[in-house]
This record gives sequence, C-alpha cells and structure tokens, in this order.
Amino acid sequence: MAEEAAPVKVRLPAHLVRLFPDGETYVELEARTVDEMMRQLEALWPGMRDRLCDERPAVRRHINVFVDGRRARLDTPLRPGADVFVLTAISGG
Repeated sequence: MAEEAAPVKVRLPAHLVRLFPDGETYVELEARTVDEMMRQLEALWPGMRDRLCDERPAVRRHINVFVDGRRARLDTPLRPGADVFVLTAISGG
C-alpha cells in the first residue's frame, strides 16, 4: 500500500520567490518526496521547478535542499511535518 502524501513545511529564499507573482517564502504542501514537493511548487508557481531542477532531473548544482537538517535529493522521502529548506549556494572569492 502506497503511503499518503502528508503536509510538509517548505521555506524558500526570498530572492527566488520574488521572481514569481504571489510567491511566498513559506508554504505547506502535501508531498511524499522532494520530487513531489518540486511538482507542487511548480503547480503553485509555473517555472519554479526549472529554477530548482535541471534536465537530468536533479536538484541544480547551485541549489541546496535540506530536509530536517540533512541534504536531500529528488528521491529523498518526506515524513509528515518535515521541515524543508531550499537554499541557493553562496560563493565568494
């Protein structure tokens, strides 16, 4: 029996959501995996997935996704109530 999608808490960087009308830095979604979460974000804000994922598909190199404090990939499962942070990589010189 497949697990039902459960609500998860997603936090997005402000400079990313500014690119989307009505974008929000915090949203609760129902998803079983990071990939499902990405699809939900795409449904809310078309084009969001392309900013976060590449064509392989995988999370883009300059994007970091953390689930409950651990780095995640698209196939990472999400527990009910999981805290998900989407961050952009910072580099300097």
